[in-house]
Amino acid sequence: MATLSLGLVAFVATFFDGGHVVASWAGALGFGTGLYSQYISATTAQRALNIVGMVAAFVGVALGIARGGFLP
Repeated sequence: MATLSLGLVAFVATFFDGGHVVASWAGALGFGTGLYSQYISATTAQRALNIVGMVAAFVGVALGIARGGFLP
């Protein structure tokens, strides 16, 4: 659930002016959390939610970096 939450925060933050800092950090943390979560997941349902969160986190971090990066 942390991966999905961080991914959604990262994705939504890209729609706001100045949200690139939040998007970059939340996306990077969400993607890293998703990788570890995939490693320890036990069921297919967990893996499916992890993938959705990881994709959202990746898009968020990519757009955040493209619009200004990790620092304000």
